[in-house]
Amino acid sequence: MHARTSPVAPLSPPRGRRSPHPTSPTRPTSHATPTPDAVMSTEDKIDALIVRLHEIEAVKFGEFTLKSGLVSPIYVDLRVIVSYPDVLASVAGCMWEVLKRNGAEFDNMCGVPYTALPIATCMSLNNDCPMLMRRKEVKDYGTKKAIEGAFTSGQTCLIVEDLVTSGASVMETVEPLNDVGLVTKDVVVLIDREQGGEARLRSHDLRLHAVLPLSRVLKTLEAKNLMSAELVATVKAFIAANQTGPNASGNEMGAAAAPTPAVFKRDSYEHRATLTENKCAKDLWNLMARKKTNLCVAADVGTAKELIVLADKIGPEICILKTHCDLYPDFDDAFGATLLELAAKHDFMIFEDRKFADIGNTVVGQYSSGVHKIADWSHITNAHIVPGAGIIDGLKQVGLPKGRGLLLLAEMSSAGTMAKGQYTEDAIAMAAKHPDFVMGFISTRPSAWKGAWSRGLVQMTPGVQLGGGGDGLGQQYNTPDRVIKECGSDVIIVGRGIYKAADPVASAAEYRKAGWDAYVSAL
Repeated sequence: MHARTSPVAPLSPPRGRRSPHPTSPTRPTSHATPTPDAVMSTEDKIDALIVRLHEIEAVKFGEFTLKSGLVSPIYVDLRVIVSYPDVLASVAGCMWEVLKRNGAEFDNMCGVPYTALPIATCMSLNNDCPMLMRRKEVKDYGTKKAIEGAFTSGQTCLIVEDLVTSGASVMETVEPLNDVGLVTKDVVVLIDREQGGEARLRSHDLRLHAVLPLSRVLKTLEAKNLMSAELVATVKAFIAANQTGPNASGNEMGAAAAPTPAVFKRDSYEHRATLTENKCAKDLWNLMARKKTNLCVAADVGTAKELIVLADKIGPEICILKTHCDLYPDFDDAFGATLLELAAKHDFMIFEDRKFADIGNTVVGQYSSGVHKIADWSHITNAHIVPGAGIIDGLKQVGLPKGRGLLLLAEMSSAGTMAKGQYTEDAIAMAAKHPDFVMGFISTRPSAWKGAWSRGLVQMTPGVQLGGGGDGLGQQYNTPDRVIKECGSDVIIVGRGIYKAADPVASAAEYRKAGWDAYVSAL
């Protein structure tokens, strides 16, 4: 999340976008004091929180009759966390961290009555972010306001919720906020039961940031021997059979009105290689099939030296190494040759994530010359389509004779992105006109695209982590399994989950297996 008035200290949580109060100047900001668990890794903090929620019986297993009449093997009751200050603080901290990592921006926040109110209060106090309150029952006397607090029309308000099942309770809070002129874009939740709420919110242009998808809770409790494999299977089967339909309400499960997400059926990588006109794409399809990996590592390290060392270590596990050469202060003329030697040694391709965005004549020079001479050593690069088709013509002039490939940025998952809808359709159309050079797309959910596109094109999706749940755990629900099987991507792009891991090689091997298993099961 980006602060708008002053930089955030490295160990401090993020702050909301600062805007003046209606009757006072902008208040000075303050930073929350790091707690002892600030030194823990994100994954460790998440695991500790899950175990603690189980200990205080906020997550319980057995037989529970829900309001709908269904008997559920799991019951989530987060009202109890107000009696455990350590848990409440941890919940608020983890929810703030996922917002920070996902780049959410907002001016104030509002908790969904009633369980989320203490969570929102804790987040507000810890991070000096203004809070509003929605009255669940509007009084017929006094001010008769539905929304209490100091705000101005046009400000952006974050929705804070404890648990999402159908998303209906969130919408009950969104509507009165919108009625008084507040803009709602983001919803942060502790637990998502993964029963259709995220899809419902997305249909209303709301981005869900979940700390804990229910599948992550089950995974951790099973790993800690707090759940049996049989119980995990029972809960998963119940969730799959009871997806919420459009008429579901509150945080109770609806009837099985909606099917489980469809698995995106695909052709093999070998067959896809026969459908492309681009040499680089053909080489990549065959490489993935031969090496049995669809893992791309986004090696956003600070120096060229670090990148070379990392590439040599994880090279055997990957199909692509994604670089940002303008990050490296020690970049020199030997960089490209050294990296190409490692690519040949370990059988992977190089993707310079340059994101070209200028007119054709300019990108010719940026791609072929300058300090970095990207076209000489990078097999793949990418570009925005904002300048129009001329940017493809310019890059093709340099890259096509060298057998290079271009990815178009068709979708992005960051808050407020313009890369969606008609923008995506235009990217598909431009790719169709340049099949010899455009090899694919950077995308988030190509399985949902309306426009037809050649299956010879490669779909690559960033922000993938095994835990899912948000950018702090990867972008929203971007587990390898979901990205490959449900979203229809071909290559998973993993960054911090590997290069910041205690053992990058072991982590790369784990992601490689997860990505490949998902692909095989989707054939």
